[in-house]
Amino acid sequence: MFWKIFVTTFTTIFLAELGDKTQLAVIALTAKTKSMFTVLIAATTAMFTVSLIGVLFGELLTKVIPLKYIHFLAGIVFILFGILFMVKS
Repeated sequence: MFWKIFVTTFTTIFLAELGDKTQLAVIALTAKTKSMFTVLIAATTAMFTVSLIGVLFGELLTKVIPLKYIHFLAGIVFILFGILFMVKS
């Protein structure tokens, strides 16, 4: 079970972040500062911190709101963002 969750999470986050603003910022900062290791450590720490906040919030949320409502709300939010981006373009 551990590996299935690990691979699913890794793949989802990897594909979501690939070519994202975060990756572009890391490329720009590395090119500007020429300090690959420092940028790597800082970016990894930042991603870890943001992920930790998400995991803790998700854990807390499921204790207060049933999972089916969280899925429904997440779907509505994604649809609204999609509509908003389509209208904005």
